[in-house]
Amino acid sequence: MRLRYHWKWTILIFFLLLLLLIIQGYSHTALKQSLFLSSLIGLLVVVPSAYLIARTLSQPIYDLTRRMIQSVSDYFKPESASYGGDDLDKLSKAIDEIAIRFRNKIDEVSKERDYLQTIFKGMAEGVLVVDERGRILVANHALRQLLHLPTSVANRTALEIIRNAELEEAIRNVIRQENSTSLELNLPLPLGKTFEVNVVPIMPSPEEMEKGAEGVRGAIAVFHDITRLKELEKVRQDFVANVSHELRTPLTTIKGYAETLLEGALREEVAAQFVKIIKRHADRLTKIVEDLLTLSKIESKEFQLKSEDVLVIEIIDDAVDFVKEAAEKKAISIRKNDISPLLSVHADRGYLEHVLINLLDNAIKYGREGGQIIISAIVGGPGEIRVSIGDNGPGIPKEDLPRIFERFYRVDRGRSRELGGTGLGLSIVKHLVQAHGGRVWAESQFGEGSTFYFTLPE
Repeated sequence: MRLRYHWKWTILIFFLLLLLLIIQGYSHTALKQSLFLSSLIGLLVVVPSAYLIARTLSQPIYDLTRRMIQSVSDYFKPESASYGGDDLDKLSKAIDEIAIRFRNKIDEVSKERDYLQTIFKGMAEGVLVVDERGRILVANHALRQLLHLPTSVANRTALEIIRNAELEEAIRNVIRQENSTSLELNLPLPLGKTFEVNVVPIMPSPEEMEKGAEGVRGAIAVFHDITRLKELEKVRQDFVANVSHELRTPLTTIKGYAETLLEGALREEVAAQFVKIIKRHADRLTKIVEDLLTLSKIESKEFQLKSEDVLVIEIIDDAVDFVKEAAEKKAISIRKNDISPLLSVHADRGYLEHVLINLLDNAIKYGREGGQIIISAIVGGPGEIRVSIGDNGPGIPKEDLPRIFERFYRVDRGRSRELGGTGLGLSIVKHLVQAHGGRVWAESQFGEGSTFYFTLPE
């Protein structure tokens, strides 16, 4: 373009010189004028022509300069748009001004983009951005992690990558109706997660609206993982239902026998037996309340352990002495399997004894008459002691094993109540062991006995 422009001016100068020479020669030879007068006549003809032709060639530069200055003045709105010099100087200054302001704009946009990317990466919630056609523009790292999405999801629909018609319909409704919406998204296994999804439209910017832009530019969907909240809600509901059930049974019994006594049975021979039943159920209610208070205390923020270095054999001996009478009634022998007298743990002596007594009490209650309980304690791993209590009782079905540490969960409800269990013992054991920084689990072969394990810091 620049070369073509230079050629135009070269041809113009050559043409004007040629025209000047022709007029000068014609005037000097044909009209017999002097050389000076001939030259003057040639200049009078050539100069106006040169001006008109130059003006014609310079008009595009003049128009371009005017548009550049107008762009700088109107679009970028500089505080002062003063340009001196000729057209080329003005054009050069306007181009420099535009270049500077474009660089500033690019830097500003780049910073905003970096900020947005940083925010997207740092968000725990998943974010999905789609255009007005419902095609994905952006999916942040959290969303890809939550839904196990592929790395490249751009220009695909939400239905293609998430496979949920309800979500796709919500996004399309937001784009169509320009209204925000929210939904609860339940994804099937293997994910098995529940999300609260808020979908909002992307409206045109104020600048675009001033120019008459209409309609949404797309939509943003924010995914909140509420799977854990749903699980906790179910646990709470189950807990309330179980507590109500556990309390209702003894209360109904107490109420029934008390009413019978009030109706005239106080003077009969069965009165003493009724009172004993009432006392037994009252004791059961007291035990349930005490266990609930113990659990509440363990889970509270104020709960603290009084940890000290204690010998494992001493704690085991104390727990065995506590349950010795109950074991003798069922002719159950308790054997300690090669426990080192020097083995020690850093734990709260009272709560650790409570854990062992609970586990031994369960082994005795559900063990066979004349059975055996084996207690062992070994170094289970780096910096931890593993304690186990095994029995040769009826065992626990495989499907019940994952739930036996839940509150009020029982494998055999009828037998558990008959033996005086509250359904909270193993839950207390789990919370106390976890408070010590350990783990607890059980292994069982149905019909052949069970073994309960827990670890503690050495």
